[in-house]
This record gives sequence, structure tokens and C-alpha cells, in this order.
Amino acid sequence: MQKVNFNIEYEVYSSIDDLNKKDMELLATAREFTKEAYAPYSNFYVSAVAKLVDGNIVKGTNQANASSTVGTCAERILLGNAAILFPGVAIDTIAISYDNKNGDSAKAISPCGMCRQSLVEYEQRMKHPIRLILSGLSGEVYVIKKANELLPLAFSNADMQ
Repeated sequence: MQKVNFNIEYEVYSSIDDLNKKDMELLATAREFTKEAYAPYSNFYVSAVAKLVDGNIVKGTNQANASSTVGTCAERILLGNAAILFPGVAIDTIAISYDNKNGDSAKAISPCGMCRQSLVEYEQRMKHPIRLILSGLSGEVYVIKKANELLPLAFSNADMQ
């Protein structure tokens, strides 16, 4: 038997003010864009804003549905928008933020499992890592160098060969 340990390394900033100017602007946009989310059932408004390698900006928000399993997360909306609006252009960085109308919005959150899988697939497809900036409307900010670090042992197209 062999034991294997997965570790993730990420940067923690005490607030948005500690980020470099470009990351600060991207996160500020994501925080502002939570207002465009549609989340009347959960009151948990999420936005994802990406800077592409060519400098273009793409946005996405969560879109709820009365049939809860039909809703779509902000990250996957963003990936679809990026793929359609800028085919073949890789994503450099995504800032993800949320506004929890039922409680606190001051803690960094991470994408759900389905979104992690989608981010890994997008990274693989574009052959380019996606940096993630994770935060609420205030508080600490996490920066992760590559989205695939959030999903060790990810299922990929190589598994289907």
C-alpha cells in the first residue's frame, strides 16, 4: 500500500486592498456584478468575472430556477459565455464573489464540485491555467494559481481514451 497526500497552496490576502491593481479591479467588478444574479429562492447571489489572455472581460452570474436542479452556477455560465463570445481564447483569471442576503458575505468561497470539473476541463481544452480570485463582498481574498488544484484526481478526456 502507498499513501498519497494532496496539498493545495494558495495566497490569502486580508482584504481587496492588498491585491495588485488588476486583481483588485477584477474582484471589484465581480462584487458589483453579484447584483445581476438571479437567486430569489436561495438569496445567494454569485458572480464570476474573467479576464481573458487577450484582455477581454467576460461575466456570468448564477441563474436559479423554481425547479432547483435546473439552476446554473455563475462559473459555468461564465465559461459558456467565454467559449461563445471568444472561441479559442484562454481565460487568464476569474474573480468569484457572492452576496448572501440571508447572512454574512465576508468569507471567501470556492466553486462547487460541478464547477470545479468544468473549470478543469476548460483549462485542459485551452492548455492554459486559470487563476482564481475567491472572495465575498468583503473580508479575506484567496488566490489560487490553477483551477485544477481544487480538484485532484479530476475525471478528464484522458480517462476516456
